[in-house]
Amino acid sequence: MRHGKKDNHLSRTHSHRGALLTNLASSLILHKRIETTLAKAKELRKYVEPILTRAKDDTYQNRRVVFQYLNNKETVKELFGVVADKIADRPGGYTRIIKLGNRAGDNAETCLIELVDFNETLLAAAAEQKATRTRRSRRAGKKAETAEATAAPAVEAAAEEAPAAEAPAEDAQNESSEEPKQS
Repeated sequence: MRHGKKDNHLSRTHSHRGALLTNLASSLILHKRIETTLAKAKELRKYVEPILTRAKDDTYQNRRVVFQYLNNKETVKELFGVVADKIADRPGGYTRIIKLGNRAGDNAETCLIELVDFNETLLAAAAEQKATRTRRSRRAGKKAETAEATAAPAVEAAAEEAPAAEAPAEDAQNESSEEPKQS
């Protein structure tokens, strides 16, 4: 019985599943984003997030433990160098899964799994959104009162001009309504 066992075995033996997750994690760290099936991506997230958390503290022991999971020197160098610097202040949630739809051959759900801090387009959009926010101070009320005082004479002048502007428009409507009657 498999009570309480939540891992997806991905229809593989223990050693094959371990090798698959090691290679996927290595590719994710080197390329910053990979396309795979949704089931593999969800398992990869559980596999790679603790590795990324360990990489934030660059000690000899952490490098040894990470190397046991990844089995690739270049990946470990990339992880403790470039990736660790970017994720240093993030408390968790280092990966993002974006669903892409179903694959044509076998109708498997595909997705894109990526490291959150390496998507430049989303980072630029977030920075732009922060820049557009404005703060409102309590002193804006005084400026609003002075603006209302100056706007009041302009509103009265516009009200006086409005009846004069409406009279020619009414004559034009009467003439246009008479023309169809003549034909």
